[in-house]
Amino acid sequence: METVGTDRHDQHDPLDPLREGEHEDLLSELLKPLRLTGVFDSRWHVRAPWAIEGDAERSCAVLHYVVEGDCWITTDDEAPLELHAGDLVVFPTGAAHRLSDRPERQGVPLKAVLPERQPGTSGEIVIDGSGPESRLLCAGLHYDASAATGLYTSLPWALVLDGPQVDREPLLRDTLRLLAAPDRPVGPGDRLITLRAFEMALVLALRPLLRELAGNPASLPLLRHPGISRAVIMMATRFAEPWTIDTLAREVGMSRSAFTAAFRDLVGDSPARYLAGRRMQEAGRLLTETSLPQSALPARVGYRSAVGFHLAFRKWFGVTPGEYRAGEVRAA
Repeated sequence: METVGTDRHDQHDPLDPLREGEHEDLLSELLKPLRLTGVFDSRWHVRAPWAIEGDAERSCAVLHYVVEGDCWITTDDEAPLELHAGDLVVFPTGAAHRLSDRPERQGVPLKAVLPERQPGTSGEIVIDGSGPESRLLCAGLHYDASAATGLYTSLPWALVLDGPQVDREPLLRDTLRLLAAPDRPVGPGDRLITLRAFEMALVLALRPLLRELAGNPASLPLLRHPGISRAVIMMATRFAEPWTIDTLAREVGMSRSAFTAAFRDLVGDSPARYLAGRRMQEAGRLLTETSLPQSALPARVGYRSAVGFHLAFRKWFGVTPGEYRAGEVRAA
């Protein structure tokens, strides 16, 4: 039996709709992986005609905030998005897209106008034209790919908050305005402060967006599937328990085959891999953020065997726990 116990402190019918607090728990699990490892941000001052093509970004969320003016965002097989001053768009998985003054305009590659985009640095784009002016704050938000679950990567290609929605989140609005300011304060620790400010902006932006998705099953069907949603919450919060596919399926009132098929369809991973990812995410956090002895890690993250944990860790990250703690290069 593949190990992916169970205490039954939650006895409500597993086929009932998700309770309000459980929606919040599930949304929290979507946000947990989003600890950024680096940010490249740029300020754009452009006058029509203009268009810039951005490639897909691996392990990177992309954010565009319209400070002034308007712009269009287009990509293959999706309807164009028109943005106005105060609007914010987030690309959770860095989907390729074009920004322009008109949706049909062909653009120049981003790498042609910003050839160097190393995390921890900033840039500027200036395009002089004869048409209307727009100003934007744009950022590539790099995250640890090993911590991004199938649940996160299944989010829609783009999520938009319009100006009034941003204004209803004062902390988000004020953070974006500060980050977009041309005279943004600089000084000791600026790189770390900028990183954490963008991290906060990303989480603050996703929170209301994900709440909207909870009411739209077509956008994120998992949020309306009570069995799989509860399984995700249990695996994410009770990962140290000795789950098997059978006990998970039984806990949510489904057959093993139906549970496995629905989980893969809605989450994008098998139940075993999703649980392994959550355990590895916690193991990595404990190694980098605490001084907990390595010998204590297996039990803390759900492994009964130290050897089994060590093999699973190396397979997942490409390095040993000791190398990970020492800051060795980590596999995605």
